[in-house]
Amino acid sequence: MDFWQRYRAIDARDTRFDGQFYTAVRTTGIYCRPSCPARTPKASNVTFYETSAAAHDAGYRACKRCLPEAVPGTPAWNLRQDLAGRAMRLVSDGVVNRDGVDGLAARLGYSSRQLNRILSQELGAGPLSLARAGRAQTARTLLVSTSMKLADVAFAAGFSSVRQFNDTMGEVFGMTPTALRAAGHPKAAAGSTALTLSLPYREPFDPGIFTFLALRAVPGIEAGTATSYARTLRLPQGDARFRVEYDDGAPGRPLTLTIGAVDLRDLPALLSRVRRLFDLDADPVAIDGALAGDSRLSAAVAGTPGIRMPGALDTAEMLVRAMVGQQITVAAARTALTQLAAVGRSSHSPGDGLDRMFPTPAEIAAGGHAVLRGPHKRIDALLGAAAAMAEGGLDFGYGDDPASLAAKLLPLPGVGPWTVGYLAMRILGAPDVFLANDAAVRNGVRALAGGATASTMDFREVSPWRSYATMHLWRAASGAAAATRSGTGTDNATPGSRPAEKANR
Repeated sequence: MDFWQRYRAIDARDTRFDGQFYTAVRTTGIYCRPSCPARTPKASNVTFYETSAAAHDAGYRACKRCLPEAVPGTPAWNLRQDLAGRAMRLVSDGVVNRDGVDGLAARLGYSSRQLNRILSQELGAGPLSLARAGRAQTARTLLVSTSMKLADVAFAAGFSSVRQFNDTMGEVFGMTPTALRAAGHPKAAAGSTALTLSLPYREPFDPGIFTFLALRAVPGIEAGTATSYARTLRLPQGDARFRVEYDDGAPGRPLTLTIGAVDLRDLPALLSRVRRLFDLDADPVAIDGALAGDSRLSAAVAGTPGIRMPGALDTAEMLVRAMVGQQITVAAARTALTQLAAVGRSSHSPGDGLDRMFPTPAEIAAGGHAVLRGPHKRIDALLGAAAAMAEGGLDFGYGDDPASLAAKLLPLPGVGPWTVGYLAMRILGAPDVFLANDAAVRNGVRALAGGATASTMDFREVSPWRSYATMHLWRAASGAAAATRSGTGTDNATPGSRPAEKANR
């Protein structure tokens, strides 16, 4: 967007752009979200910034009226597969808090000096400032949503000291932590030790993502319904347990995150990964507008506005799930993963019927052969990948782009283009992946486009949103399969049915 497109957006108070850029006003010294209800400033007094960190570094403080930090993030970090997008995904996951700028730079393959220069040019702020803005946002959320002690808030948000916390909150928001809390009026249930937070998102929101996750839930590790999802999760500092619930009948249709157990140092990473899992930074209006322009998808989009693309909470786990699920139905994959879960350990923080952790690559490599069933080549491929991850020879994650992900994974036996494309969708949030050889995609194309096949069309017309077209095709395939089962035949190609991918060596 150029200056005048952004200016028209703030003049229209367009909520779609909240979190996608920030408006700084020279005469007031504050920055706002695009939908701020205050009077539209003169264009000559406005500067637009890509990130709140850039506005901080330029000397602006957050608007107390529109709370620009309390908005969904931008989908740009998934759309952009350049260094800036990769860096922002890692910063959001807390890498700078855990490993410093040197650790972030090493993951991205740059020197700290190069990284700081490039991000400052691209985003208006270096990695330390970006991480600082993230800490301030997390702290504000905890202050206004919970009754945690101020010191706990400081360390949970990633600050190294209470003094640093107090100074940063004053600089960013122009208020002390105590004043911010008083303005939010947090209320906690009597005797409750759980943290409950509201997750902002852009409307519309299709809750079908809960069903997607529930169908794949591994008992003891995950539990899901049409409006809720809960699971255990291993994070850098320890075990965590959380639940996300959607209430379509409540005002604002809130998404609520309840954290039953977590090491406070892992809280920023948990919040980031949950947002990625539910694709809460997506711009559904832009996505639906592009997809609805295609006659093959228009009816599906009208019937399911705001469809989301599920992300990944753990990158190694996602590779294991993808390899286990090749050439079998979702139900069969869930059975196999339930058997595989037996080699994992019990959770250190059990509760809500969740008492196990998804096995680590080392646990799978050591004990997977005893519980896995199926062709020996596929089992050997999975165990080989697990061993490579356990030994450190295979390292991939949110900081990759589709090309680097393919370069790391395609040499593995049993991993082919489908697996790489699927993982690009789930791990990187890549919005423009089309899985033409996926069984359910083929069935979805037949259901929506008559006699056409996936091999004769690639939906390039809806780029850069083909991953969301894939989600609609999976949904269509599921509906067609249900209709077939209720009639005279059966169809086992449920959404996510994978092709078998042969060894590449």
